[in-house]
Amino acid sequence: MNLSTKVLGREMYLAGKWVGSDRTIEVYNPQDQSLITTVPAATAEDMLFAVEEAKKGAQISANLPVHLRMSIIHKAANYIEERSEAYAVTIAQEGSKTIREARNEVKRCIQTLRLSAEEARRIHGETIPFDQSESGENRVGYYYRFPIGIIGAITPFNDPLNLVAHKVGPAIASGNAIIVKPATVTPLSALLLAKAFDHAGLPKKILSIVTGSGREIGDVLVTHPDVRMISFTGGLSTGEDIARKAGLKKLSMELGSNSPAIVLKDADIQEAVSACVSGAFSAAGQNCIGVQRILIEEEVYGAFKSAFLEKTATYQVGDKSLETTDMGPLINEKEAIRVEQWVNEAVDMGAELLIGGKRDGAFYSPTVLENVPEHCTIAREEIFGPVVLLFPVSNLQEAIEKSNDVNYGLHAGIFTKEIENAFSAIHQMNVGGIMVNDSGDYRIDGMPFGGVKGSGLGREGVKFAIQDMTEPRVVSFKLQNYGTQL
Repeated sequence: MNLSTKVLGREMYLAGKWVGSDRTIEVYNPQDQSLITTVPAATAEDMLFAVEEAKKGAQISANLPVHLRMSIIHKAANYIEERSEAYAVTIAQEGSKTIREARNEVKRCIQTLRLSAEEARRIHGETIPFDQSESGENRVGYYYRFPIGIIGAITPFNDPLNLVAHKVGPAIASGNAIIVKPATVTPLSALLLAKAFDHAGLPKKILSIVTGSGREIGDVLVTHPDVRMISFTGGLSTGEDIARKAGLKKLSMELGSNSPAIVLKDADIQEAVSACVSGAFSAAGQNCIGVQRILIEEEVYGAFKSAFLEKTATYQVGDKSLETTDMGPLINEKEAIRVEQWVNEAVDMGAELLIGGKRDGAFYSPTVLENVPEHCTIAREEIFGPVVLLFPVSNLQEAIEKSNDVNYGLHAGIFTKEIENAFSAIHQMNVGGIMVNDSGDYRIDGMPFGGVKGSGLGREGVKFAIQDMTEPRVVSFKLQNYGTQL
């Protein structure tokens, strides 16, 4: 990490100003527990100040002409692009991603911001035919979309730059103020995003990145009546807690999954294996749309399993900074121990460990299980680690029923050459997205992204986030002697 990143990491971005504190949180590299830097441990008073300043920032943002919003966001994207390697190194150091995965996240962040800038020009209303009602004769009108005000964003550790951009970019594009509470363990990437917007000339008070413990500052953000929307990405239990506390405000929540992939007997087995191995183990499995359950038609179960294990065995686990590394550590040893416990529970209940199952500190080897009892924790909940479960199924209908039989529904994948099979899955699977001949671990930043059931509320994806971050305002003109009098 270069020196400028270390210096930046010691301050948070409070209403457009870089602010330090005597109270700090240490940021560690999960690979070797080396100290990277410290960031301020914000207080409840800091968060209250951020909200008060954001009230002014919301007015400033709402009055920014669209061309200025676009220009600022494009300049921020350009700033990141010019320093992309430094951003990637920061992501790789503070989080779990390898340097190759981190570079890809930086590219996606730049795309997210540029999409946000372009969507700013497409916040449209439409005319309304008021005379569809007898009372509407002699009236004409339309609706605008207006910003809602202050948005509170709470972001996770697994995509510490791009998932912040998915909240900040649309918020600024739509004329709002936004306060971000980044994951405590990965705050540096969010601060680097603020650096880009600061350099781009974003007016003060519109953006805050408040670092600290969720227990101390999270409730202030969530419950404050002047915060009109909470955009949260994280776990189901935390999302449910936020929903109980938030009160009467908008909620957008992506809460994880237990994502299935279906492999039918007519599928290209090697294509399915390659996609599912990557989908299961990228980012050390800490991916809300990562493949967790693979349901394979019985006729090809043996062939798929053999090829999947062979491919898994080649996965290189180790130093995140090496170009040859496929997978790094989990975010900390505590999470690796949890994954280990869930796997051991499944094995104790009768599951068969086919490969992996080994932990070394925060590292956990790519792991494959079969014969997993459907009532054990790992079969029902989101593992958020490098573990995948294989299940034989007799036909597509059984695969669909098993896919739906969890309290999650974010993404799913199906591998088949028959279009009728694909459409059967599309219409019957209870998920937010279905990828055909791809694992569910596929997303572009312009598509609607979100789930059903325990996977969340609403949709991200720039255009769709802007819809949530704005509200329609109807305008009606009553005119005298309007139109032809009958």
